[in-house]
Amino acid sequence: MPTPDRTSLDAIVGAASDLLEQTGLAGVTMQAVALRVGVRAPSLYKRVPSRERLIQLVAESTITQLASRLDAADGPVELANTLRSIGHERPAAFQLIMTPGPGVPAVGDEFRLAASAAILRVAAELAGEEHALEAARTLTAWAAGFISMELNGGFGLGGNVERAWEFGVGRIVEAITATPVG
Repeated sequence: MPTPDRTSLDAIVGAASDLLEQTGLAGVTMQAVALRVGVRAPSLYKRVPSRERLIQLVAESTITQLASRLDAADGPVELANTLRSIGHERPAAFQLIMTPGPGVPAVGDEFRLAASAAILRVAAELAGEEHALEAARTLTAWAAGFISMELNGGFGLGGNVERAWEFGVGRIVEAITATPVG
């Protein structure tokens, strides 16, 4: 007789996501997740074959949520602000997907494409279809860099970080909408 399911994949990914925020990537272990969902670690392997796959599932879940929220954003400023909000709400997950580092499993193309759709749409509106990819990369790289520095305490010179964000978003949008130089 098969053993009954004691937890779901959603519960496992949710527990791993919570652990990621509380303990960092190193704290997301099969044992820690099993303890959170109330099963023994070997039972997790019925749902998730490895820790690597578990981390990948957390990243995929995060990107799916990111895509949904970015799709609802109207215009480049709201899109950038939404990205920043997500970074502040879930800093470890944000860094997992934006700056994963060596050894972190990559997510599938379908997840990257879903998360990029809203950014590409807004970038095309700003810079035209011909320059949409370059504009999307510029906006994403600037925003992700700023947010990562903010999360890691990288703005140690004082001043108003909120004003710096607003200044940067305005300048990036202005630069992307300028007539291309070549």
